[in-house]
Amino acid sequence: MVAVLGASANPQRYSNQAVKMLLAYGYTVIPVHPALKELYDLPVAPSLRAIDRPVHTLTLYLSPERSLQLVDDIIALRPQRVILNPGTEDPDLQDRLARASIPYETACTLVLLRTGQFLPDVHDDVDGLFGRR
Repeated sequence: MVAVLGASANPQRYSNQAVKMLLAYGYTVIPVHPALKELYDLPVAPSLRAIDRPVHTLTLYLSPERSLQLVDDIIALRPQRVILNPGTEDPDLQDRLARASIPYETACTLVLLRTGQFLPDVHDDVDGLFGRR
């Protein structure tokens, strides 16, 4: 399961492109945005705390200022890894992730997907996410 924090309905945004490309590659995706209800026929989680299933990868598309406000939620989610996409890097966030023993990498999700370096298999069923069917 891959959560996209900062998902956008704007197709020009990289976070939107990441959701679309993750789906095209067969990944189970949870877009996360407080104001969106649905994106590409997927339910959108209003927050990280609304996700009630294990997340393998959290791919981050928020500014450092925004992500630092959510660092406790990121740590509580306990993803197996966090991808810090270009422009999201922050030493304080990286330090907090390291202290919580959450691996992170500074990389571009789109490039990782296109070059076959994202993950071999992170697929799951999303029926019933966030109490919806």
